[in-house]
Amino acid sequence: MITEGVLAHEMPYLAVGSGQPLVYLRGFTTTHTNPTGLQRVFELRFMAKLAQRFRVYAVNRAPGLPAGITMAGVAAQHADALRGQFVEPVDVLGVSSGGSIALQLAADHPGLVRRLVIASSGYRLGPAAAKAQMRYVMATAAGRRGAHHLAPFKVHSRSGAGLAGGLMWLVDPLLRPAEPSDMVAFAQAEDRFDLGDRLGDITAPTLVIAGERDQIYPAEIIRDTASGVRDGTLIVYPGTGHGGTITHRRFVADVTQFLQAGAS
Repeated sequence: MITEGVLAHEMPYLAVGSGQPLVYLRGFTTTHTNPTGLQRVFELRFMAKLAQRFRVYAVNRAPGLPAGITMAGVAAQHADALRGQFVEPVDVLGVSSGGSIALQLAADHPGLVRRLVIASSGYRLGPAAAKAQMRYVMATAAGRRGAHHLAPFKVHSRSGAGLAGGLMWLVDPLLRPAEPSDMVAFAQAEDRFDLGDRLGDITAPTLVIAGERDQIYPAEIIRDTASGVRDGTLIVYPGTGHGGTITHRRFVADVTQFLQAGAS
């Protein structure tokens, strides 16, 4: 059974499964809503695998983010949401941009996070990906086509990226949010996000899972994230890109083993 609702700051969530709670922080989204259409189908399919062992809460950012908000501000909203929903520290899974929030949350509000899983993410964006994301976001905010800027990070080969870029340019108007202000505010916060000097503040046992061929978070950022927290473990999937990490055949088992190893 799927439960849908809002937490503090009107943060939307979907919940499915039973067992110990697992808060799943989504990757980058163009709107701060629960997914619809095919995106909802794909997300629920991903959640269903984890829901065999956990009560999974997929949480998005709050709508109406103020301009100039920092990642610390975003994490503070999430902290309010967790305090309002759970009486004890919970496990947190942050994927891609959700990993940025999860790391900030664990550093700033350590009493709320029991165990932390960071997938396809790190203490900051890679520089090339950061530039491409901001080009996309600002073009979209101005009503221009911008999705093609992200093509090099969706496909590994140069020729494949060229084809993907053309397709993304064509379908861009269908994917463009009607109101991009939340997307812009969060993207600008993530553009400034760099937790490198504070990784040692994260006391929760942390598992970092990444693909060997992730072009958004280069290998050195992934390694430094895992080694910088106080109790970090790193798993790298060979031959896997950014998007393939959470669909890797070992992902659910690796996450489950890590989280249940610390279960009381």
